[in-house]
Amino acid sequence: MTSLAGKTLFITGASRGIGLAIALRAARDGANVAIAAKSAVPNPKLPGTIHTAAEAVDAAGGRGLALKCDIREEDQVQAAVAATVDAFGGIDILVNNASAIWLRGTLDTPMKRFDLMQQVNARGSFLCAQACLPHLLKAANPHILTLAPPPNLDPKWWAPHTGYTLAKMGMSFVTLGLAAEFGSRGVAVNALWPRTVIATDALNMIPGVEPARCRKPQIMADAAHAVLVRPAAGFSGKFLIDEEVLRQAGVEDFSGYAVDPAQPLLPDLFLD
Repeated sequence: MTSLAGKTLFITGASRGIGLAIALRAARDGANVAIAAKSAVPNPKLPGTIHTAAEAVDAAGGRGLALKCDIREEDQVQAAVAATVDAFGGIDILVNNASAIWLRGTLDTPMKRFDLMQQVNARGSFLCAQACLPHLLKAANPHILTLAPPPNLDPKWWAPHTGYTLAKMGMSFVTLGLAAEFGSRGVAVNALWPRTVIATDALNMIPGVEPARCRKPQIMADAAHAVLVRPAAGFSGKFLIDEEVLRQAGVEDFSGYAVDPAQPLLPDLFLD
């Protein structure tokens, strides 16, 4: 399979950034894409809403569905999944993209922010998988793809921002567990992480990062596409890196993904 034509994707946090890029890449194949995110009204600080994202999916050749959904709320997730199934007849792919970030030390991390990260990142990924799995288990080539790093217990990644690292590794461990539980039942459960920092609005949370030294979200979209068109059977529990996925798919020149090809790239967090 080389196309996602006719497939239905449920993507969290897809109103902007990497989630939207993945949605648009699938849309170019003619996929159905449920945009599940909180951004229902324009925010002057953050471009994009579920409605503009769904319109962009339609314009790219897919079918978009705007769903206002806070993945911390079980009833909202269940309602969004039900609406997706009602609109498109099922769900083939779940992309756990939504994530909260706070790169501060323990004494500078309000518990409200700590709780938000745990609820959105690990718990949200688990909840969305739980809601989608009854439909994924009926799909012909089901995938769960979570944007999470390879598990890493090196203290250098924990000391500077324990709360965020715990939340992000939580997504990785949810991936491990779901892969072990459902991989044998034909669901491909894997994680994808960028080799370099990606130029998204999350950069505002990282002091001193220059967008010119980042890559565009399209590299993650192309890597996700390469993963999601693969046969699901026997392909589970992998912690994939965007660059490696694309190299395996035959990509040799990555300069087009750079915001500024003349600048050295910044490696992303959690990669040794």
